[in-house]
Amino acid sequence: MEVSIFIIAAVVVALALFFDFSNGFHDAANVVATIIVTCAMSPAMALTVAAVCEFIGPFLFGTAVAHTIGKNIVDTSAFAPNAMALSAGLIVAALIGAIVWNLITWWFGLPSSSSHALIGGLIGPVLIAYGPDKIIWNGVLFVFGSLILSPLIGLFFGWLFLRVTRSIAEQQRATPRANEFFNRMQIVSSICLALSHGANDAQKSMGVIAMSLVILGVSPSFDVPFWVVASCAAAIALGCATGGWRIIRTMGTQICRLRSVHAFCAQTASASVILTAALFGGPVSTTHVVSSSIIGAGAGERLSAVRWTVAKDIVMAWFITIPASAVVAGAAFYGIKALHPHF
Repeated sequence: MEVSIFIIAAVVVALALFFDFSNGFHDAANVVATIIVTCAMSPAMALTVAAVCEFIGPFLFGTAVAHTIGKNIVDTSAFAPNAMALSAGLIVAALIGAIVWNLITWWFGLPSSSSHALIGGLIGPVLIAYGPDKIIWNGVLFVFGSLILSPLIGLFFGWLFLRVTRSIAEQQRATPRANEFFNRMQIVSSICLALSHGANDAQKSMGVIAMSLVILGVSPSFDVPFWVVASCAAAIALGCATGGWRIIRTMGTQICRLRSVHAFCAQTASASVILTAALFGGPVSTTHVVSSSIIGAGAGERLSAVRWTVAKDIVMAWFITIPASAVVAGAAFYGIKALHPHF
């Protein structure tokens, strides 16, 4: 096999791992914001525990999400084996679109979805190069369904868990010392959330790498080898350990005034939804699920407890991410096409 193909594959893998790192960096807020704001853990300890769990998660729960991303979004027959430059350009543009959108939303402190960014990044360049026929729309609809339903379920579970927990606490005549109990329980729920986030989100980069190896002819069939699992797990864990503090502030303080019971209920609801989706191959947005669970827990206290203007900004970011990242990826593809002499 030509050396140039391995060089191209190495560039694609490096970009996919950088996207994975940006995913962990961007989404660290999802895992640690509530436990930091309620002082159940110090920021350094919370990020360390989360990073370890993010690394472990991908090894525990299979690769169903990776198969959804790698096999059910884009028809890989679109990537002609005799057009290696075009194939590489499409993949690189997709990853650039997702990475750039992650960095833009991080800069403005918006808890946007890395999952949406990657889906938009994959769709945009393929639409430009080949048109809609090479998009597997049934797979896209499944992904959209997962991305739309999961925050609604997280919202409901956050509200339900808060109501049930408060009812039990009132029946048991809980004292202010109950906060200490919920702070301890937050450690358990945040570990579960970090495991579920690592399991779901790291698999998205695994799917892109495995798909790229098939397209570039490095791998004869779609498979997620151990080195891909390990490298993606390490990249997302490193990103999480670094922590995107701008979004941590938004998630932890601006949606509603969080107390320990709200944080515990939001974390438990989020982990339940995200882990279930990972097992069934649904590439959900952890950002959407966690933020909607926080909104649900706040609304379970009372509707006025939620800062609805902030919630509105978050929802707007949800809706614009896929088209915005598709546009960025499309622009990147045009740029690559202009620079490469063989396009």
